[in-house]
Amino acid sequence: MANVPTPEELLKINYSMPDKGWMDMKPVFKDGNFCYPGKPDVIKEIGFPNPREWSPKDDDWQLPENWMEILHDGMKDRLERYRSFKIFMDICVRCGACADKCHFFIGGGDPKNMPVLRAELLRSIYRKEFTTAGKILGKLAGARPLTQDVVKEWFYYFYQCTECRRCSLYCPYGIDTAEVTMMARELLHLLGININWIMEPVRNCNRMGNHLGIQPHAFKDIVEFLCEDIEEVTGIKIDPPINEKGHEILFITPSGDVFADPGVYTFMGYLMLFHELGLDYTLSTYASEGGNFGLFTSHEMMKKLNAKMYAEAERLGSKWILGGECGHMWRVINQYMDTHNGPAPFLEVPKNPITGTVFENARQTKMVHITEFTADLIKHDKIRLDPSRNDHLRVTFHDSCNPARGMGLFDEPRYVIKNAVRNYFDMPPSTIREHTYCCAGGSGLNTDEIMEIRMRGGLPRGNALRHVQREHDVNMMSCICAIDRATLIPLADYWAPGVGICGVHELVGNALIMKGEKKRTMDLRQEELPGMEGE
Repeated sequence: MANVPTPEELLKINYSMPDKGWMDMKPVFKDGNFCYPGKPDVIKEIGFPNPREWSPKDDDWQLPENWMEILHDGMKDRLERYRSFKIFMDICVRCGACADKCHFFIGGGDPKNMPVLRAELLRSIYRKEFTTAGKILGKLAGARPLTQDVVKEWFYYFYQCTECRRCSLYCPYGIDTAEVTMMARELLHLLGININWIMEPVRNCNRMGNHLGIQPHAFKDIVEFLCEDIEEVTGIKIDPPINEKGHEILFITPSGDVFADPGVYTFMGYLMLFHELGLDYTLSTYASEGGNFGLFTSHEMMKKLNAKMYAEAERLGSKWILGGECGHMWRVINQYMDTHNGPAPFLEVPKNPITGTVFENARQTKMVHITEFTADLIKHDKIRLDPSRNDHLRVTFHDSCNPARGMGLFDEPRYVIKNAVRNYFDMPPSTIREHTYCCAGGSGLNTDEIMEIRMRGGLPRGNALRHVQREHDVNMMSCICAIDRATLIPLADYWAPGVGICGVHELVGNALIMKGEKKRTMDLRQEELPGMEGE
């Protein structure tokens, strides 16, 4: 990796505390430690304020003349609207329980990446602007005045938070530090301070229905191309319905599953499973994205992008929605759907048409995770799997932050994997399930210009992966998040070379025994299966 220290060099981490107080230390912007700002045309198109050409390395960030008033009013508005925000600002006792839980602090040693101190960057302004003690006592009360250096500090550190919520798991008061980051980013957006890796996908999804801006005819062409690959592997021709009205189920998955390697193999697994079941479903070119980068911009944008899936389900006359292997799609659905868009009265409580299982946990959202669906099929012996087809793989599972801590999806993915492979090994208990470490590229940080920061933040996950690689010869890490399938590739290459990345339903597709299939000699990547060389 260009401009990234070797792992041996990166491990020389300085955890000693600085000589100066944190309020007196300013970040230094240099190439490699910040994400590129949003492009003016992108910002203008989605209606966000202050579009302009600027760089964090500039002395003058070209803020609006009344920027202090904008921030004060913006914080006041959010304190009044979101009771949780005010609670999180007030109740922290700085006990430090979260201090060593952030992957960016573990991998970098910067004390301002301790979740407690990162939140203080915002909380100190709250005290000065909105509390009597802060106004009178100032620094003695943990308050400080709002300056342009503070704004720059916010940008520097709140874009070194992936909103993974691991720190929140350990907070004795239940402070959701991810929501503190969300509020800080919303305030920065009011001044036109943002990053392009978030804003451009938001623009594309708002306009085209998916993060990559792929138009409907291109979506259809790619699906047909993947069906040709399925036919090459299995001998079975699949013709998935697209934009068809009257089907029971609308299937929505992240666009990375359709357009990006290795997600495409996961998507092929979905199509094979649905074909084998004879499932009454349709895809949509208009809701061709399950992911929701609105989570990283504003509550209003999050609500709008979430609503498109339900609007499309209503337009097509579907009864319920089946969702693919995504991260932030599921966090939005499970944590914010009710207060954003409310229950969808035009949809029904999801019921598996193959097993008859009613998914009561989806009564409000009307949406079921694909691993819940597949686990239910396996439990009721409705599909046949030959796990020996995955014998060339020794698999571990990365609990993706949003499905894990955002919806408690721990057992279903493992149940599916263990039925699809014969060699499965969990990473150490302190690094999985609700304790899982982040990929260090979530919340819009999966951009190459900060690769060193990502590799530092990826140290805890990489260390756990390297452990099972050494102990059990693990060569594949599976996950249920499209962002993970992109970000974990360089992480694994850096910290545990030789380990590949896949989705759970790629493993299912490899193992799935389909009626009328030819003898399988290749996996979905069209790599020869062991013992089938030359056939």
